[in-house]
This record gives sequence, structure tokens and C-alpha cells, in this order.
Amino acid sequence: MATQSMITIIGVGHVFAISDRLNQMILERAPQVVCVELDPSRYQALVERQRSRRVPIQYTLLAMFQSKMAGEFGTEVGDEMLAAASAARAVSAQLAFIDVDASRMLTMLWKEMSVKEKLRLFVGALVGLVSSKEKVEEEMEAYYSNDGAYIESVGDQFPAVKKVLIDDRNTVMAKRIASLAMENDRVVAVVGDGHVPGIVKELGRDDVEVVRLRELMSAAPGDVSAEYTVSYVYGDGTR
Repeated sequence: MATQSMITIIGVGHVFAISDRLNQMILERAPQVVCVELDPSRYQALVERQRSRRVPIQYTLLAMFQSKMAGEFGTEVGDEMLAAASAARAVSAQLAFIDVDASRMLTMLWKEMSVKEKLRLFVGALVGLVSSKEKVEEEMEAYYSNDGAYIESVGDQFPAVKKVLIDDRNTVMAKRIASLAMENDRVVAVVGDGHVPGIVKELGRDDVEVVRLRELMSAAPGDVSAEYTVSYVYGDGTR
């Protein structure tokens, strides 16, 4: 059993062209385990580039928004997670799926959302379909300037979304990372950037290396209201 471990948390965005830089960071650290913000079914869907089974229209629209924005940034949704998996293979590391099961997560979210919240998400997703790359970049700057306040603004508009998609998943993913770190010296976790502060807080350690999305994007080529940011920074589980 490892007596001391090194945990690196890397924050990503699901529609940005950051795969090459992410791959490089993982290779440099040569971890024994690479954790990804996926469950096995979502990983397989990404590998096969399949859409999820039927889901409420709000999630379908958000997935369409993700695909549109990914195209604007010259990538495909989930490329960064596939890059992390590829890097894990390159360094002979274990690939660990640390996220909750997407089907159960979406079922729980739908049950907990009020009618008002469902309607608000639907309207936001519709607006997202006509949003521009420039609008996304503008909203990302607002997120970067104060991510804590931004996350709280998500909670104000979408309390169930914040609880189910952000807070509850932070707890689960942090526990799984901590468990893997008990048995391995070097662990890298690749998660949506909006999860990073919560996971670090849940881990409660002072020896965690943190790499944020902005750092990745500053080295990547091609460097929206709160409901849009839920989709591409936190991950919405629709794939």
C-alpha cells in the first residue's frame, strides 16, 4: 500500500480543443491511475460515437448545443476524455471511471427538478442553440473571474441541477479518487473544470496538484449564461 500519494486534478471543458495539451500533461506525470469523469456506459458511447437512449428534450437540446460548440472550437464532444484514456494506455496506467451512472443520475435529476426549473432549462437550451462562439468565450471569462460565484449563480437558477449534477457528483468522485490514492502513488483525475473546487474541498488534502481549464486553453489552439456553462464545464451526462 502506498504511504504517500500524489493526486493531480485536471479541469477540462467538454467542447474545447485541449486534447493534445491534456495528453502531454498526463504523459509528463506518468500516473499509475488515470481517473475520468465518466461511467463505463458513457465511455463506450464516446468510443463508438453513439448518442444516448431517449432522454427528456432538455438534455437532447443541451447535447446538441455541446456538439455545435465543439464544432466551433474544432473538436468533438468528449475528445478530451478519449485523450485521457489514450494517455493512460500510453503509460500503462489503470483507467478508472469515477462518475456516477448517467441513467440513474438523469432519473434523479428529473425527479428533483421543479416544473419551473425544467422550463427554464428548456428555454436556456433553446437559446444555446443560437449562441455564438464569442458568447461562449465571453461567458467563460465571467466563469474564470469568479468560479465560486458562478457556481452559486447556477444554484440560484437551477438548485436541483447544482445538487445532482455538481455537488453530489463531487462527493462521489472525490471518494473514488481518495480510495484509488490509498493504493497508488500517482493518480491523475480528469474532470469538468466546474467540479475541481468541490472535489479538492471534498478530498481535504493539502498535497493536491490542480491544473485548471484556463491553463490548458492557454496552451491549446483557438484560444453563456449559467445554463450553458452547466453543459460544457460541468458535464451534463447526455452522451
